Amino acid sequence: MTVHRPILWQLVSHPGSIASIDDRRTTRNFELLIAIYHIASAIEARCQSRTVGVLLPTGGGFPAAAIAAMTLGKTVVPLNYLLKKEELQYVIDDCGTDTVVTARGMIEHLGYAPRVGRLLFVDEIDFGGVPDFRWPAPAADDDTAILLYTSGTSGKPKGVMLSHGNIESNIRQVRDWVDFSRADSMLGVLPQFHTFGLTVLTLLPLAGGIKTIYTARFVPGKIIRLLREHRPTVLVAIPSMYNALLHAKDAKPEDFRSLRYVVSGGEPLPGAVRDAFREKFGVTINEGYGLTETSPVTNWCRPHEFRAGSVGKPLPEIDQRIVDTATGRTLPPNTDGEVWMKGPNIMKGYYNLPAETARAFSDSGYFRTGDIGRFDSDGHLFITGRLKEMLIVGGENVFPREIEEVLERHPSVHASGVVGLPDPMRGELPLAFVEMKEGAAFDETALLVWCRQNLAGYKVPTEIRRMDALPRNPTGKVMRRELKALAKA
Repeated sequence: MTVHRPILWQLVSHPGSIASIDDRRTTRNFELLIAIYHIASAIEARCQSRTVGVLLPTGGGFPAAAIAAMTLGKTVVPLNYLLKKEELQYVIDDCGTDTVVTARGMIEHLGYAPRVGRLLFVDEIDFGGVPDFRWPAPAADDDTAILLYTSGTSGKPKGVMLSHGNIESNIRQVRDWVDFSRADSMLGVLPQFHTFGLTVLTLLPLAGGIKTIYTARFVPGKIIRLLREHRPTVLVAIPSMYNALLHAKDAKPEDFRSLRYVVSGGEPLPGAVRDAFREKFGVTINEGYGLTETSPVTNWCRPHEFRAGSVGKPLPEIDQRIVDTATGRTLPPNTDGEVWMKGPNIMKGYYNLPAETARAFSDSGYFRTGDIGRFDSDGHLFITGRLKEMLIVGGENVFPREIEEVLERHPSVHASGVVGLPDPMRGELPLAFVEMKEGAAFDETALLVWCRQNLAGYKVPTEIRRMDALPRNPTGKVMRRELKALAKA
């Protein structure tokens, strides 16, 4: 099964339905179909490479370009416009594309044009008239549909090869797990170059005939206005966005009444944000879990199964287990270990990196996520940390997320990040960075006392430093690599 054929069939079957609403326009299915074929003709006339880069803001233009490339049998490479110039150029060079689909406004926003054989500007294509319709290219399950580069939080970005079978399987898994229908509508602001925004907010709704409301920039007041105007049934965001919505000046409980699903992903949702959202708006945020390498959704805590801190049970067709990091032995419930999994949604591998690909899988074929977690007795997964981020303090395992949860429960702390500081006596010591709430004073002594009251002694940070803003990647996740560099300095 290909990714694009079910989407094209949906557009043809329901031509008058609204596909998307973004900052510029409302696009109906037949309009999206016409745009896809016009863009496909423009790509075909210019592109000789197997890959096609797509450099566009969140909105209805991105899926038009991506599906157009797929209909030609091309591999789509979503490009992260928030990368630094050198990082973006690295991705373009690494994937080997000779064509990038973009817009004049995007290039003006970047302030430079990336080096590539051809820039195809969608805002300069003539969408008038009847395009050249073509039979969409066939694709085998194992053919690469998307080459999605990781955010590069450690080293150079790696190209994750997601096949047509991977993505089609993940769309099916989510739809089997959650009772979406054509009556649903989604609101989201996640970038479509990110796996969460690409599958959950772009390909999934297109395949299911679900209207999607996009906005290119996250502005809390605007999200509230969109909730009021469009009354979506699904809100998809990351923890930092929910935290910001808490402080939107005129947000009211009734603004969220239309929502059936309020979903958080990308990183663990702080308990303080979850509890405050429920108290202020009467809304329960349910967490999901996944990685770029898993297409991405592997777990989703459905509303009727809510458990605080859980990302839910594994989706259908996913074999998930918790293993001992030293022996690979499967661990019993309520025991922390590395999360391993198998499933039809697991990536083909890393592009041109066979050694990295081999290291990502166990001898028995399980994908090693690098995440630490545990199952409860009913099979609900709890993510407790990252294997590479785990600190060893005096021989004891310490997970930064546990310390961050405590710090973020303090009324003065907006967000936090914890890394390890080398220590000749104890191996490592926790060092915390905090971002304060607006108007709150930084008092290191008070925060250390708070930590001592809520953590085992060896988990208490040796030092807490204040930052105006924690370094974050495009999805809002705190970049520990940069914090580690600051710690060493």
